[in-house]
Amino acid sequence: MNKGIVIKSTGSWYTVKQEDGSNIECKIKGKFRIKGIKSTNPIAVGDHVEFKVSKTIEDDKNTHIGLIIKIIDRKNYIIRKSTNLSKQSHIIAANIDQAFLVVTVNFPITTTTFIDRFLASAEAYRIPCTLIFNKIDRYNPEQILTMNKLIELYESIGYRCLTTSAKKKIGLDTLQSWMENKTNVFSGHSGVGKSTLINAIEPNLNLKTKEISDYHQTGKHTTTFSEMFDLSFGGYIIDTPGIKGFGMLDMEKEEIGHYFPEIFKRLEKCQFYNCTHIHEPGCEVKNAVANGEISESRYFSYVGLLDGEEKYRI
Repeated sequence: MNKGIVIKSTGSWYTVKQEDGSNIECKIKGKFRIKGIKSTNPIAVGDHVEFKVSKTIEDDKNTHIGLIIKIIDRKNYIIRKSTNLSKQSHIIAANIDQAFLVVTVNFPITTTTFIDRFLASAEAYRIPCTLIFNKIDRYNPEQILTMNKLIELYESIGYRCLTTSAKKKIGLDTLQSWMENKTNVFSGHSGVGKSTLINAIEPNLNLKTKEISDYHQTGKHTTTFSEMFDLSFGGYIIDTPGIKGFGMLDMEKEEIGHYFPEIFKRLEKCQFYNCTHIHEPGCEVKNAVANGEISESRYFSYVGLLDGEEKYRI
């Protein structure tokens, strides 16, 4: 049986990197059921698969294609809500060593709600996450102050942060050193500069980039599907589509607080073991918010996820 890793998916065809380093185009055999998750895509970039090789004759040329028959168990994965089916999800990438969330305080704006949803999902799937504050060469003093406050907040929780500028080549060496010999996924809103950053670190990839809309301050989608690339300095990078809503569809409500580290460490001090941290008396989490030990923005993100209301979506 042949084995390989999925490096590109277009929905019906999958490019698989074989153990000898060559690529083969594959289809899937039958339907794959994924435990605990209703997904619109059965196989994702980063999946390790087993496949059979067969020949087809097209235009008098013998072409080898693969037929994927098994997905090897994933160690983790990241999902987002399906754009068409709200109760289903789309797996962005699988078997990830670390995630980088690219954030911009402007050009376009990344909200704390969006950041917190991503971080909670990464916590749930046990994927270490780093926040990359990009485009720092474009910010005015007020925006720099906003960025520094965000960095102070997330570093105090325990998240690694880095400031970068592809144009000014700021932070690129540090970012590259963190990526070496690991499978990395870059995510964030369209227009935050994911592809530009990747190109600055690995120019031979030459990923497509577009400027954001100056009028709407939102990005134009340049990546329509996830794709994995070899890094010349070791490891892989997975480029993903811009994310508009990050999904945590297979989580129970009582688990959500576990994925906010500053809330999780206070759970045992709450008066009730099943405290929702909303209306119960003797809640250590609410006390921490009132005392400024937990930021209001993080608490509101938690409440929004708990309620699942549209008004909390970004």
